[in-house]
Order: sequence, then structure tokens, then C-alpha cells
Amino acid sequence: MPAISSSVGSGAAGAALFADSDSRKYRYFDPKGQRATHYEDMTVDVQPDPERYLIQDWIISFADGKGAYVKQNTAAQSSNWHTFRAPDQEWERTHYQRQSKIETMVQSVINNARKSGAPKTFDKAWVKILQTQLGAWKHAEFGLGTSLMQAQRYGYTQMINNATLTNSSYKLRLAQDITLYLAEIGMDLSGWDDELGKKTWLEDKNWQGTREAVETIMGATDYLEQYFAINIVFEPLVGEAFRSGFLMQIAAANHDFITPAVISAAEADYERNLANTIDLIHLLANDEKHGATNKKLFQGWVKKHGALADKAATGLQPIWS
Repeated sequence: MPAISSSVGSGAAGAALFADSDSRKYRYFDPKGQRATHYEDMTVDVQPDPERYLIQDWIISFADGKGAYVKQNTAAQSSNWHTFRAPDQEWERTHYQRQSKIETMVQSVINNARKSGAPKTFDKAWVKILQTQLGAWKHAEFGLGTSLMQAQRYGYTQMINNATLTNSSYKLRLAQDITLYLAEIGMDLSGWDDELGKKTWLEDKNWQGTREAVETIMGATDYLEQYFAINIVFEPLVGEAFRSGFLMQIAAANHDFITPAVISAAEADYERNLANTIDLIHLLANDEKHGATNKKLFQGWVKKHGALADKAATGLQPIWS
């Protein structure tokens, strides 16, 4: 049981009793398993609050009197926000390591493909699709990434903010990968136009449903709504359909074996992001005190963002049909 302000009343050494407080090697928290993982050691209680250790209240507060972090940043409620542990157990170092490996792989694939002249073998119609459709999709990924970049500031615990931040980082990395990939193969293809993707995103009627869905998520003020809408609603209905259902399946038939390799990391990213989101939402939906209220809230989010995602997927159908 973590020490709380009401039970301690003092900042003196030895005043608090907590897990392992009588040991030379101790932790301040109860681990999810029998032993604390490295991930837990690096994340749990890194972001303390007045209910856990800050007996003097927030060290820094905003001008309106609100503390550095407040539970009211989301309409969802929890009996204990500190319960959540991300299934992927990712923290700063492991995240940087994984991102570095992905970037090395992507760059290696592109360099080797260009050296062998692979882009010049692409079907001409497919080259147009890469310029317009994949070029437009990078804007969707960037929009989702910036949504999560904003959302990660408002979570009540480091565990929630870490999961949201790594999700944002993966999205922004993919948007960057697509941008650089298209720019590099464009140097090997005559008549290539880097502006077609942006023009398609802004003007093509097939993409306006996707724009609306992404921009609605970007405009949401509830950080958990953004996290939920992206991974529970938008990604299964639109993201996976475009990346895995379209690009990765159709590319080979058009003599393109590069694009699937560039996009493939995003599917592995999503598996991690989805697992984290499901775990957090499951905890909140089954909260002893607030579960019923949270379920009603989540149903409202599904209805709101589900309608937009359906509209987006329907709008994109002509592209792959």
C-alpha cells in the first residue's frame, strides 16, 4: 500500500511505511506481479501527486490554482489512476532503442532498393497512387501523432503519459518515414510531384471524411477521448484498412516490394498501442466505483467517432475498389 499524505503527516526519513520500507533495497509501490519490472521501477511514481507522497500539496501550480496534473483533464474517472501498467512496458530507453532499430531497417530497405533500381519497375498507375494516396495518408498519421503529443501532457500518471507519448512518437515517425520514402524514390522517377499528396488530402472528396475524422480527434479537449478514438475506433476502421488491407496487399502486384516494408513497422506499432489502450480502458470500465459511468462515456465516444470513421472508410473505398 503506497504511503499517502493523510497516513504519514511527515516528510522525515522512516516516517512512512510502504512495500519494502524495512529493506535495504525497497520500492515505494506495489508491483503488478510478484516482482517489480524494470519498466515499473522507471515509471511508477515518477509523477507523484498529493495523494501519493506530496504531503505539501503540488510543488508547482497554475495561476488558476490547479495543480501540475488534475484528474479533471478527462471525463473518465478512476478509483486509482496509478493501477495502470502498459503491457508493452515501454519507457524512454526501450522506446529510443526500438525506434532506432526501425529507422535503421527502413533506411536500409530504401537504400538497397534504390541501388538496384527497384522504383523504376513500379507499375505507372501505382506510382500515381503512391504520390496521391500514400502522400495523403502521411497527413492523417501526422494529425493523429500531434493529437497524442498534446494528449500526453494531461494524463494523471507517468504510466498513462508514457503510453500516450510513445503512441504519438510512433505516429510521427511513420509520417516522417513516408515523407522521406516518397521524396527519395521520387528522385528516381521522372515527373514525380511531391505536392500531390497534400493536394489530395486537402481537395480530393474521397479524403474529406478522413480529414474530418482526424481533425475532430485533434479538436477534442479530453486526452483520454483522443487516445480512445484513435486506437479503439479510427485505427481498426480506417488505419488498418488503408495500411494493411490496401497498401501492403496490393503493392506486390504492382512490382512494389519496398512500400510494404516501410509500412510494416506501423502494424507492429499498432499492436502495442492497441494492447495498451485496451488494458487502460478495461481497468476504467471495470472500476468498482466508476465502471458504469465510464462505460456510458465510452459508448458515447464510440458513437461519436465511430460515425466519422465509418464515413471516412466509405469515402476511401473507391481507392481500393
